Amino acid sequence: MSDKNAEKIAKPSLIARIQDLIASKGGRCAMPVYILMLLGFIAPLAMVAGFSVAEPKSFTAFTSFSLANFAALFEGSVWKSFAWSIGLAAFTTAILVPICYPVAVGMVRVFGRMGSLAVSVLSVFPMFVSENVRLYGWILFFTKKGILDGTLALLNGQGPDVLYTPGMTAFGMVYTYLPYMLFPIVLGVALVPPDLITAARDLGASRFRTWREIELPLAMPGVLIGMLLTFVLSAGAVAESKIVGGESVMVVTNEVNVAFSYSQNWPMGAAFAVTLTFIIGALTIYAFRKIDLDKILGRA
Repeated sequence: MSDKNAEKIAKPSLIARIQDLIASKGGRCAMPVYILMLLGFIAPLAMVAGFSVAEPKSFTAFTSFSLANFAALFEGSVWKSFAWSIGLAAFTTAILVPICYPVAVGMVRVFGRMGSLAVSVLSVFPMFVSENVRLYGWILFFTKKGILDGTLALLNGQGPDVLYTPGMTAFGMVYTYLPYMLFPIVLGVALVPPDLITAARDLGASRFRTWREIELPLAMPGVLIGMLLTFVLSAGAVAESKIVGGESVMVVTNEVNVAFSYSQNWPMGAAFAVTLTFIIGALTIYAFRKIDLDKILGRA
């Protein structure tokens, strides 16, 4: 018997590993979490997947099978909704990284390891106010005869007409998801030992080389988590497009909302949701497979 076959025989099956996990003390203690994840995460996803392959405009899942809902996604201009969602999510992530990283460095240098607490106070407290209320606040700021327009009128000027445009949708997303990028980056920057930076500077390393070879690699896990969190959340954003964007662009989440409410076509809405989940999951897995975390962290 070859070594490869012996390894296959010796390797326990997935069912056996699950049984061993459940039988262990840690597995039994974590059983409430498993049940919560099953009921709150796996079961809803299974229902959505079941509806996505149901007959169009039906209200029962797992009783029929049809790919007509997915075929309809390739008809007309539906693909533009996916392009807008992914494009705006990528834009939001790309903009927030250079904005949040210097802020995170400054907060850690000012507050030290208490920077995470400071960012919690500064960014989490405003989130106690509803996202819709905060977005409507920007409408009051940018609208005609609003705060900005009234202020510029005193200077014989006029406020820009930016509301209900794709750019305003992007602005709303950057504003909304800034805390989700900032908090992980602060945690990552806080992991960088100040003594290591001082030692590198004493040994003659320039400021840029110290940042490139020491600070950034050590803080990169926090940056990657912030990027992943921001991209996933912003890809599923809906309030920014509807409130400050005025639905000037139709993102996928708007399509899902219309399918489940106005159109009463649950299978079509489920097909939109499953496709978006697949696209985001595939892009995330591809990105992490291309990223060598050992190299980033400086490990051989």
